[in-house]
Formats: sequence, C-alpha cells, structure tokens
Amino acid sequence: MVYRETGPSSVLQAVELDDPTPGAGEVVVRVVRSGINPTDWKFRAGAMGGMPGGFDQVAPGQDGAGRVEAVGEGVSDLAVGDPVWLFMAQSGRPVGTAAELSVQPVERVTRLPEGAGFDLGANLGVPAITAHRALTVGDVPRLAPGALDGRVVLVAGGAGAVGNAAVQLARWAGATVITTVSSPEKAALAEAAGAHHVVDYRREDVVARVRAIAPDGVHQVVEVAPAQNLALDLEVVAQHATIGFYANNGGDEMTLPVRGAFAKNVALVGVLLYSVRPDLLRAAADDVTAAVAAGALRVGEDAGLPLHHYPLDELAAAHDAVEGGAVGKVLVDVTDA
Repeated sequence: MVYRETGPSSVLQAVELDDPTPGAGEVVVRVVRSGINPTDWKFRAGAMGGMPGGFDQVAPGQDGAGRVEAVGEGVSDLAVGDPVWLFMAQSGRPVGTAAELSVQPVERVTRLPEGAGFDLGANLGVPAITAHRALTVGDVPRLAPGALDGRVVLVAGGAGAVGNAAVQLARWAGATVITTVSSPEKAALAEAAGAHHVVDYRREDVVARVRAIAPDGVHQVVEVAPAQNLALDLEVVAQHATIGFYANNGGDEMTLPVRGAFAKNVALVGVLLYSVRPDLLRAAADDVTAAVAAGALRVGEDAGLPLHHYPLDELAAAHDAVEGGAVGKVLVDVTDA
C-alpha cells in the first residue's frame, strides 16, 4: 500500500512492486504484522512536511514483525526464517512495513525472542523504544531488572501505546510506577499494564495524590502533554529529576516556570526517535528485546493494550482509526504468519 502525494487516507492505494533484493548489510523481511503509529498518518497527511524523504512513492509503516526472507552479504546474526521485529522501517526509505516484503538495514532488524508473537513484535518500535528513551535520558542509561530500584516514575497517559510500554518497562526495571489517565476505563487499562498507582486527572487532584504516594518526589516523568502538564510535573518531581517528553498533545508551545525548574535542578529532555543516535537506538532495541524475553512486555487487553486488526487493503481505515484516537494498538495483517 503506497501513497504518491500527501493528503487524506484516500491517497493510499494498492500496487504491485518487484520483489526486493538485499544489498550488503541488508535483510529482506516478509512482514506478517505492521504496527500503526501517529507519525504514520501525520507523514501521509503532510503534517510533517512534504513526501517523506522526497520519494515519489512511499509505502508507510515504521514498525512491524515478520520472518527473514533473504539476507545480504555480511549479515551473519540472522538467517532465513528467523522471526524478527523492525523499527524505523520507513525512515529514510521508500518502503516501510505496509508491504509484503520490506528490505531493511540489519541494524533495524532484531530477532524476536522465543514465544513472542508478531502482534507484540509490531508494537516494539515507536512505542517501546520511545518509552525506553524517555526513561533513560537521565542518569540511568540502560534498563534491566534493578536499574530503577528505589525510583518513582510518573507516566502521563498510561493507557496509550507509549505510556503502556513505559509502565511495563519501568516496572520491569524496578521502579514504583504512577500513571495518569482520563477515565475509569483507561484506569483499568493502566492497572492491567502494571501501574502501581493510577490517578484520574479529570476526577482527582493529581499533585495531592502524587505527593501522597511519593512524598520525596518523582525521579522520572514520561510526558505526552508538556504544554498542559509541565507546571504540574515541576511541583511533584524530586531534586535532579528528569522529564522526558515525546509528544505535543495539548499544545505546541509550553511555558517554563524558570525558578521551579532550576531550583530542583530539573532536566527537560525531548525525545524524537528519527534523530536519536544509532548507538542509543541499538541499546534501546537490545533492552526492549531483553524485556520481551523476560515476559515483561505484553500486548492485548489483559496487558492494558487492546488490539485492533485490519487487513492490508484496509490500511486507510487503520490510519483513520489511529488519527481518530483509537484506544489500544492498531495493527495491520500483511501476510500469513
């Protein structure tokens, strides 16, 4: 499924392309599942500029999972038939995961641990790596069991895909996890994800609740709406806390309470995967894969992330569902497992 101009989801169309051949350091993956993220429809709609990469034709999809179909020269860690997950598959390339076959640099292809399904694999790119980066922009550069022992993490929007991954990763690393949500239904999802404490910001005093839970302050904030929440975050964080923000929900500009920030020695760090250093992306992918192998990252309603499946020829409807704010994860079934 491709688009040749930016615009509404109706610009997406089915085409037949020649099967790709891997070059040196590349892998061809038969995509089983594609994960849809907000940036996918935003790029398609032109909200991020013109045609991505200046390409004449783009098959979208940054995230996906499938099996290795072919490997190029110099690839030794993967073999034909291996189950894998992909991240940033369409970044700088014309064909992402909305295609039966996608050729990718081996650095963006990671073997799925035994027992991990393709539904989970297609959710490990943008959501899980973004969550990892937001959790590690401070003085804890890697996640593993015990890495966040004794720390309190506040996840804004714990029912979203990134929030869900942040809750699960932070808990796996040993943190006490607080999350904010906007409804009782989303509270149930955040609890299913493993949050220790859930605060409904529309019905509760967030500052009072968080201070009661963490009287010494929050050490790390994973923030989806900094324009709305920055002042609140500064009220509840501890000295030398870090606020990692990855979206502009609720506004494109924010006001910084200067004294409140420097008085607590707070670091405010933006997170956008497309400009993150390759070594940091690789570290995140390795840590995320370790969490999957440990059973710490899950998807599905019982993990707080309901799944919504669409066939490949209904990619436009899948994009519309994400743009419309679907609760959970939208997946596209590309080929048979």
